[in-house]
Amino acid sequence: MAEFIGRDRKARRSYGFDEIALVPGDVTINPEEVDIQFELGPLKFEIPFLASAMDGVVDPRFAIAMGKLGGLAVLNLEGIYTRYEDYDAILEDISKSSPEKATELVQKLYVEPIKEKLIAERIEEIKKAKVPCAVSAIPQKAEKYGQIAQEAGADVFVVQSTVTTVKHISKAYKVVDFSKLCKTIKCPVIIGNCVTYKVAFELAETGCAGLLVGVGPGAACTTRGVLGLGVPQVTAIADCAAARDAYYKKSNRYVAIIGDGGMSTGGDICKAFACGADAVMVGSAFARSKEAPGRGFHWGMATPHANLPRGTRIKVGTTGSLEEILFGPARLDDGTQNLVGALRTCMGNVGAGSVRELQLAEIVIAPAIRTEGKLFQAAQRVGMGK
Repeated sequence: MAEFIGRDRKARRSYGFDEIALVPGDVTINPEEVDIQFELGPLKFEIPFLASAMDGVVDPRFAIAMGKLGGLAVLNLEGIYTRYEDYDAILEDISKSSPEKATELVQKLYVEPIKEKLIAERIEEIKKAKVPCAVSAIPQKAEKYGQIAQEAGADVFVVQSTVTTVKHISKAYKVVDFSKLCKTIKCPVIIGNCVTYKVAFELAETGCAGLLVGVGPGAACTTRGVLGLGVPQVTAIADCAAARDAYYKKSNRYVAIIGDGGMSTGGDICKAFACGADAVMVGSAFARSKEAPGRGFHWGMATPHANLPRGTRIKVGTTGSLEEILFGPARLDDGTQNLVGALRTCMGNVGAGSVRELQLAEIVIAPAIRTEGKLFQAAQRVGMGK
């Protein structure tokens, strides 16, 4: 229900992860017996986790590691890995830069032209390890790079920008036809990002296999501060999931909803699924892994934008291996490790035998869920920080 925020001006209340909680079920299930497989078109993945197409998170080596653990990592085709043959020195420069100079340095490094031969080489490098390969490009480059990626053997192609719509108006450049693109590229296509019912429904009609949901919630993204854009993830995922279900009733074709960004803990991830997500795309949690190329740093995809950067480099540290972050054993108590175990345990406690059943879990509005009864925890953490 919309509320008045001023004379003749209404706004709809929306919710983020910290404002809701999941209600335990009437029946509980052994966490080891729940089904968390993720289907994207004809492809099946053991775990419903994607690693964000950010240069501090995914390089070819990380993509291989993620694939071997049953997930999917997305390589950014417009990042440093397709601009530089030897990228280790570039990553070292970014990690050693001062916070004040980091964005300026990233902007300069990304001026180097993209080399099309490197696009094919990076994809072939990942495919040689016999794991699925996913790559991404912005809409303006989708047709060109999508064809190269397909010929090189990519399994999933992601078209991603800050805000993506079917109806885009421009006189300066050719607007991509998503319906044509999805027919031309034979592998599953994921399109993002969106946050509203109408846009999600229209994008689903293009023939894509999945939609990325989230504008500005990522830890390294500054879109909300720079542009004022965004819808909190709980509401955004729920609205787009409703569009997915309505489209399925109309077409009998299922389009996966992938919650993208804003999930810093296992609890956030569990809530994303309960709100309707079929999978989640995570950046900062994986940037903390030993396998991540960022050396403990993480920066948004729009950080290198020449005129209006909408990302920043943040320090996340290195807390463990990718296997520990995904499957444990957790060595930290803050919910940033054993994310798969958290999802399984949550499903068991709400009585959900599958992700689809988790999407039906009861949700309550609970703004005090993170602080209720946690006075001594808060005091201890403040003391540790002194």
